[in-house]
Amino acid sequence: MSKDIVLAFSGGLDTSFCVPYLQERGWAVHTVFADTGGVDAEERAFIEQRAAELRVASHVTVDGGPAIWEGFVKPFVQAGEGYQGQYPLLVSDRYLIVDAAIKRAAELGTRAIAHGCTGMGNDQVRFDLTVKALGDFEIVAPIREIQKEHTQTRAYEQKYLEERGFGVRAKQQAYTINENLLGLTMSGGEIDRWQAPGEGAAGWCKPRAEWPSKPLRVKIGFVKGEAVTLDGEKIAGHIMLAKLNGLFAQYGVGRGIYTGDTTIGLKGRIIFEAPGLTALLAAHRALEEAVLSKQQNRFKPEVARKWVEIVYEGFFHDPLKTDLEAFLASSQSTVNGEVTLETSGGIVNAVAVESKHILNAKGATYAQSADWGVEEAEGFIKLFGMSSTLWAEVNRG
Repeated sequence: MSKDIVLAFSGGLDTSFCVPYLQERGWAVHTVFADTGGVDAEERAFIEQRAAELRVASHVTVDGGPAIWEGFVKPFVQAGEGYQGQYPLLVSDRYLIVDAAIKRAAELGTRAIAHGCTGMGNDQVRFDLTVKALGDFEIVAPIREIQKEHTQTRAYEQKYLEERGFGVRAKQQAYTINENLLGLTMSGGEIDRWQAPGEGAAGWCKPRAEWPSKPLRVKIGFVKGEAVTLDGEKIAGHIMLAKLNGLFAQYGVGRGIYTGDTTIGLKGRIIFEAPGLTALLAAHRALEEAVLSKQQNRFKPEVARKWVEIVYEGFFHDPLKTDLEAFLASSQSTVNGEVTLETSGGIVNAVAVESKHILNAKGATYAQSADWGVEEAEGFIKLFGMSSTLWAEVNRG
């Protein structure tokens, strides 16, 4: 009799390959698609149709939008740092996908989980460590298994599927594309060869020639560092992010080419597009800079960088992550107010900040006016620079 196994499924080349591969090895494959908001109704229908075409034992689609906002977007924006200063961790939906797969496994009474990660990438670390943190499961990774014998794995997967009568979509023959509520990543082809991306390497963000002529302005309201309103309307976080993606993608905001140090030690190169997250980060940073103390603004990025590293490398359930998030939450108590963002294309700027917590000094404006005297200023400079001045005097000539 077949054994039940739950496969995290996206309908792409890798996870499509996994279905017949597992079936031919005696598994009854139950697919789970965690919809984290990056696909439209047509794509969602395609994924469900693809599962049926592959003759899976069962298929379920899970709404992951609220979970990804609460579990990732909220602390990420409060942290305010990308991985290595650039990458906005767009693959962090993997952790929510694992949660959905494990929940489905519990419903089926099985301890077997499968995923379509390769043996060269970071996602295998994220999937495996999360599964191990959440219980005692058997992990099956078909792509890693075929890489023991085949070097051109994507070509092998395509041939394998085609020989069994399953087609492969054209866009999947050139690039690996991942989409979710957080944004889009693209690799493969000339991107992996360190060449300029071709015309086909296009995602959500419009090219310059298609940017609207009229600038875009939106106002985002924050309570304790969490975005809660858009243009004055209270809105659920995951719905807001989806709207921001649509608005700012029209202006090409949030697209970049990123090369970074991966968890397993290789250099990774991708195109990423994160219009909504880019807008949220810009608004949050502008508000935070105005309401936090100098020492908070200096120290907080150190905590943020560590939080980002932990999440990037797969330690989503490590206790240090919880400890760091306690600090981040504490730092957000006065991050309340509204920020107006504006873009004419390419970049987004925070053009106005409103908050009762802005650290304005009564009677003083930087480089304009002050409520202290000249003698006080000179005394401050003397004491503040004492050590450096003494060194120069002692070692002069």
